[in-house]
Amino acid sequence: MNTKLLVSDAEHFRIDYEINPYMHTEVQPDVAAAAAEHFAIVAAHLTAGRRVEYVPSAPECPDMVFTANAALVRGDKAVLGFPPPERKAETPYFAEWLAGQRYKVLDAPYPFSGQGDALACGDLLFAGHGQRTDRRMHAFLARELGYRVVPLQTVSPRWYDLDLAVAVVAPPDVVAYCPAALDRASRDRLRDLKLDLIEVHREEAARLALNLVSDGTTVTMTRGAPRLAAELRARGLRVVELATTELAKGGGGVRCTALTLDNP
Repeated sequence: MNTKLLVSDAEHFRIDYEINPYMHTEVQPDVAAAAAEHFAIVAAHLTAGRRVEYVPSAPECPDMVFTANAALVRGDKAVLGFPPPERKAETPYFAEWLAGQRYKVLDAPYPFSGQGDALACGDLLFAGHGQRTDRRMHAFLARELGYRVVPLQTVSPRWYDLDLAVAVVAPPDVVAYCPAALDRASRDRLRDLKLDLIEVHREEAARLALNLVSDGTTVTMTRGAPRLAAELRARGLRVVELATTELAKGGGGVRCTALTLDNP
């Protein structure tokens, strides 16, 4: 899990529109600083022994650095994201790359935020809906990719993608989540699975603490969430904390910048 990742770059990263509460066109990122943040994230993946694949960003795609929304990949299949209109131009670039790597590429029939709203945990798939993903996608993902889907609904646009509210730390059972970000039925559904659940305070989750990448040994996460970092270290995990201040101006953190390619 998360040992083979697809990344892009922050060369064209900017705020041209507002499609989540973190984005403000009057607050532009420092592109050089954003690129440095992204470089540090990629370097951390490589240091952890992860393989990193690369697709260059396109000038007309300011959010292409956030590759997690491009698709959901399992085995030799990739279900493309069906993003908001502002990000439609990204899809052909990712489709071409995935097809070139011999994935069977499937179009999403309904709005779908890709891996941002679809977190694999073994044969389980924590699948978001209610913000950017149509719940009808859940049956499609179950059928095409063979997952047992666990529907989870976030309570506001602040948690526009599920990967801001839930993180898979170590399959098959260690999962971190922010109770305040999920509706009651979703919280109950998670608890009924008898997982090892780590509760994350809303304050840390709002700083994108749960937008992390874990391979079960090393967790790469945003700096500024000391309680979650301590919980992870207490479980014997190596934790790497990185600055994502500029990337966060687009609403993304560490997880948003990496599409997992090795979901078995």
